[in-house]
Amino acid sequence: MNVVRRTIDIDSETDARLREMAKERGQDVSAVLAEAVALLDSVIDLSGPDLDEDRLRLAEFERTREAIPLHEIKTWVESWGTSNELPRPKARRFE
Repeated sequence: MNVVRRTIDIDSETDARLREMAKERGQDVSAVLAEAVALLDSVIDLSGPDLDEDRLRLAEFERTREAIPLHEIKTWVESWGTSNELPRPKARRFE
């Protein structure tokens, strides 16, 4: 493995959390950071956000005024795989 030395500035809370995570995993902080970057890379397209899609969705909301509140989506997702799985929330009109 090619190792590159980088210096970064982070706040003390982040540093404490990184050290705690490393200790919990039996790894060094650089390994935890490498895993975090790999995870970030897997969920975020760094080539650029799809602004056109965002604009289309916003225009659709502005036209219909229909949406699902975030807390309802979170509750629904948290119910997945449980014995009390909830039905998909329905969009409703917001004024």
